[in-house]
Amino acid sequence: MRTNERRAESADIALLLEGTFPYVRGGVSSWVDQMIRAFPDLTFAVVFIGSRRQDYGDRVYTLHDNIVHFEEHYLYEFEVPAPVRAADGDPQAFAKMEKMHDMLRRREDLQGIGKLIHDVIPMLADDGEISEANFLHSRRSWEMISDRYKKYCLDPSFTDYFWTIRIMHKPLWQLARICDQLIPAKVYHTVSTGYAGFLGALLRFKHQRPLLVSEHGIYTKERKIDLLQSQWIRDNRGLFEHDISQVGYFQSLWVRFFETMGRVCYEAADEITALFEGNRLRQIADGAPEHKTRNTPNGIPVEQFAPLREQRPAGIPPVVALIGRVVPIKDIKTFIRAIFIASRQMPGLQGWVVGPEAEDPAYVQECHDIAASLGMEDSLRFMGFQKVSDILPKVGIVALSSISEGLPLVVLEAYAAGVPVVTTDVGSCRQLVEGLGDDDRAIGPAGKVVQIANPEHFAQALLEMLEPATWQAAQRAAIARVERYYTLTQMQDAYRSLYDSLLARSADGVAAGEH
Repeated sequence: MRTNERRAESADIALLLEGTFPYVRGGVSSWVDQMIRAFPDLTFAVVFIGSRRQDYGDRVYTLHDNIVHFEEHYLYEFEVPAPVRAADGDPQAFAKMEKMHDMLRRREDLQGIGKLIHDVIPMLADDGEISEANFLHSRRSWEMISDRYKKYCLDPSFTDYFWTIRIMHKPLWQLARICDQLIPAKVYHTVSTGYAGFLGALLRFKHQRPLLVSEHGIYTKERKIDLLQSQWIRDNRGLFEHDISQVGYFQSLWVRFFETMGRVCYEAADEITALFEGNRLRQIADGAPEHKTRNTPNGIPVEQFAPLREQRPAGIPPVVALIGRVVPIKDIKTFIRAIFIASRQMPGLQGWVVGPEAEDPAYVQECHDIAASLGMEDSLRFMGFQKVSDILPKVGIVALSSISEGLPLVVLEAYAAGVPVVTTDVGSCRQLVEGLGDDDRAIGPAGKVVQIANPEHFAQALLEMLEPATWQAAQRAAIARVERYYTLTQMQDAYRSLYDSLLARSADGVAAGEH
């Protein structure tokens, strides 16, 4: 943990944030910033969890006055350990740890996992029976890893299995230390499952204070995409064993690890929110108890974007803007190819990639190389981070080519500014474009929805959307939809109700649904 410039004795809400606010721009970070500003009467403790400090730049969001406590932790900044003498390890403690692993592996009803984790948490302390040193260096740990390799591992390399298990589990001791040292809070609020969500579960089980889980995307789904694309995970299958339709053993091991953390988080949670019905159903399929789940859509301050409509030129600008981070999950390459195809049929059409490029430099370079190889110097611009309010009046369409989304704020912002969209069929995008329910659908489409990773389909949709009659009808629908269903006030009212309910439970000393 780095030195904290803000410390308090306690807070109303502890926000548990993984890889987002205040260091990374994006939809989730913007949402967190909105939430903190929306409740000036509440005090917040912000816990930022990242990979390594060098992976993040300076803060890009202000710590508002009602953030009374801030701390940051980096789970993969490993220090060179001091020499440790091997110990035997406590057989009863490791038996309890194995019981917990077996319960999670079988994907059975997790009733009782809370009591088990509650009992294990003190054992994870530096002087506990399953301390980090004991897990890494005890004979009992060696025997446990060896036994599980023989029972379950489908890969021939014990060395790779051994080190994967160690690396995979090591951050859990850091999370246990954060849990032990974090200031008291009345409610814990995590904006994902994963490491932040697991920390939320530890805090919930230890202190018996309510836990709220608000997912924008589905963390386990997004990590699965990352893991399947990863190059750092070993795959020891031979040439003739390698079936591209099947993932390697260690990839599947990591996927199960994140799925398991997600299930523990869901079991610990008192309330679980999703941005739209598709994600709520996915949460239930991934282990969330249905009675805990609800839909709470994002909203934006429409009144801040409405004046941008008056700044628009008389005609439709032949400009398509993708506003978002330049990272693989946004599939910038499909956008580039779509602009290349569309600009050959509509000379003068421009594509703008508007978003930060610091997160994945290798991917950014690949995108620049593709654009250069296609000779797109005049039809594509990489503009870096810009104020959205400066961009929206200048463009005809906002585009999203993502392979995964939740409920993207940039679509709502485009609507409020009077800009139709073309998006891939991910997350809530079809709902945002075409409507949900009869009254919403009666408003009409606010753009077009296209297949994932299909630049030809994407290009055709862009050209159709730029037809004046189609564009004008979509603009009217966009403005009507965002003003009726997706205002910031509606979202804040929903979270005010949730916070009030959970704070009341906390004051009573009882969190709903004892675990």
